[in-house]
Amino acid sequence: MRYMHSTKKWHLTLSADNLCVMKWYVDASFAVHPDFKSHTGGVMTMGGGAMQAMSKKQKLNSRSSTHAELIGVDDAITQVLWTRMFMEEQGDPIEKNILYQDNMSSILLERTGDRVQEREAAH
Repeated sequence: MRYMHSTKKWHLTLSADNLCVMKWYVDASFAVHPDFKSHTGGVMTMGGGAMQAMSKKQKLNSRSSTHAELIGVDDAITQVLWTRMFMEEQGDPIEKNILYQDNMSSILLERTGDRVQEREAAH
């Protein structure tokens, strides 16, 4: 309560550099809960400040951090797509809807699907 009282004159300013570009940052923490389930966090910005944020325990157990990241994107994608449709219905067409991740294995799987595994099996 002291913190809230001492910061009550502060204000949060949200700004948008470009209403046509949404940037999403999604990350997962692998096996952090007592039942070894992972946790997903995400935030959306259009410039300055977080327009949307999410944080939730994953419903599935994953075998690796790569799988946890894939589940995290799957958890967030509904909100990503809904926000895009909402903005477009408000008259702001979205030119770029960018999702950032920090796990290269997940990024490759999301871009190419199982084709990476198929190519490795062929060699």
